Amino acid sequence: MNVARRVDELAGGAERAVAIGTFDGVHLGHQAVIRAATAAAGLRPTVVTFDPHPRTVLGNRVELLATLGRRLELFEQCAIEDVLVVEFTPEVAALAPEAFVHEVLLGIGAQVVVAGEGFRFGRRREGTLELLRTLGIEVRPVPIVNCVSSTRIRQYAHAGEVEEAARLLGRPLEVEGVVVSGDQRGGTLGFPTANLRVDPDLLVPGYGIYAGAVGDRRAAISIGINPHYGGTERRVEAYLLDWEGDLYGERLVIELWRRLRDERAFGSEDELVAQIARDVEETRAATRPH
Repeated sequence: MNVARRVDELAGGAERAVAIGTFDGVHLGHQAVIRAATAAAGLRPTVVTFDPHPRTVLGNRVELLATLGRRLELFEQCAIEDVLVVEFTPEVAALAPEAFVHEVLLGIGAQVVVAGEGFRFGRRREGTLELLRTLGIEVRPVPIVNCVSSTRIRQYAHAGEVEEAARLLGRPLEVEGVVVSGDQRGGTLGFPTANLRVDPDLLVPGYGIYAGAVGDRRAAISIGINPHYGGTERRVEAYLLDWEGDLYGERLVIELWRRLRDERAFGSEDELVAQIARDVEETRAATRPH
């Protein structure tokens, strides 16, 4: 998959079917839009997406469901061949819809545009799918997938309802970060963990202990402040089952399959170790949600 940052990198080439949107999380609704682009016979399936999230540029706080890098990986899994990442700036936000169409969509050779019903774009969200039609682009609106939205997924994630979130995503909820040095307590307890530094703009699910996976390796995951040791700083830590090695500096995408329990303080370290062992066994038995 080719990733472009400028219109001229995709100009003068193939005629395109373009799926347009921010696609935060690439949930089932987004996937329906992307599939419509890949289904357009004889046209090169392309995504036009935005980074940073437009709402953040307009002054709103957005807890992202996925980094740009993860979005790109998910686009590729959907059989998209080209992606144009439009840097969303105040200048882009101020573009008249007609200017956006001519400079971006027609600039890359869009013949068909697919988007969710009600999609709006351009200055003050004045651009509509009907405007695209008047400018000579075939429009294929995609019906909204019932009850699927990034907002609802965020609500489920904050509540720790990761199986419900997975139902809307079409895959497990994820948390992504880079492994950094931690307190090293897990190793002394017999359960060494990878401590993740998570981008501050990314959503982190509700505190608790989860069963999940990193790649093809199951993992027991702790999200919280580690109250047994009087912690105050939020940590995301993963114990990879049946694995040994050095992960420092590695990027991990952790799938959360099921919330096992609340985090809590224990009467002794032996009680803590016994509970972690039970968490590990529950993780072995957990089923990946779809």
